[in-house]
Amino acid sequence: MVKRDNYIAIVLAAGQGRRMQSKVAKQYMEIHGKPMLYYSLKAFQDSVVDEILVVVGEDEVDYCREHILDRYGFNKVKAIVAGGKERYLSVYNALQNVEERIVAGILEGDNRYVLIHDAARPLITKQIIEDAIQGVVSNKAVVVAVPSKDTIKIANETGTIEYTPKRSLTYIIQTPQAFEFDLLMKSYQAVMKSTNLEITDDAMIVEHGSNQSIKIVEGNYKNIKVTTPEDIKIAEILLEV
Repeated sequence: MVKRDNYIAIVLAAGQGRRMQSKVAKQYMEIHGKPMLYYSLKAFQDSVVDEILVVVGEDEVDYCREHILDRYGFNKVKAIVAGGKERYLSVYNALQNVEERIVAGILEGDNRYVLIHDAARPLITKQIIEDAIQGVVSNKAVVVAVPSKDTIKIANETGTIEYTPKRSLTYIIQTPQAFEFDLLMKSYQAVMKSTNLEITDDAMIVEHGSNQSIKIVEGNYKNIKVTTPEDIKIAEILLEV
């Protein structure tokens, strides 16, 4: 029997986006007449990814289903998962959903990989997704990133610079981040027992919860994170290029 890999995209859209100064959650703000979340889902819908899980706020599940999934026909979305209080808890909720689907025999592949992406990055491309998949199949853990154009300084808690890393070795991390499912799940289970970690991305989970090396997959400088009202305008311009 030919080995079959499963690729599952987890799109995180549970953030509040307080810096947007808007009553509308950031992921539903419109860019060229479509909600921001649309663009990430469209990219994965049109890719080789088998399934998509969307993570939204607990009170947004029905809204997301009606105004995003049903409206635009995203049939690869197999579940809408309620998010947690922190980003990493939202990811863990989605991973548990994947595990339930595996136990139920719905995901029957020999190898399973998850790609975790922030809906606040609407300029993700098919090429980025394909490169992330190719990388994770080879190395089990990869992050999309671009070389830092700026000099990076490492400071202490008082704001005093302690050292300057070599710029050629510094990267700006983006999403998606892709991992072998079993590796990420076991890493999460190990890290969840700790209460003193400030977790800002999924690579940190693997860094602290396993001995697995994490490779960098080259991203794109256009793959920006939309955080402020000005970023909406930038995203609109970049989508036209």
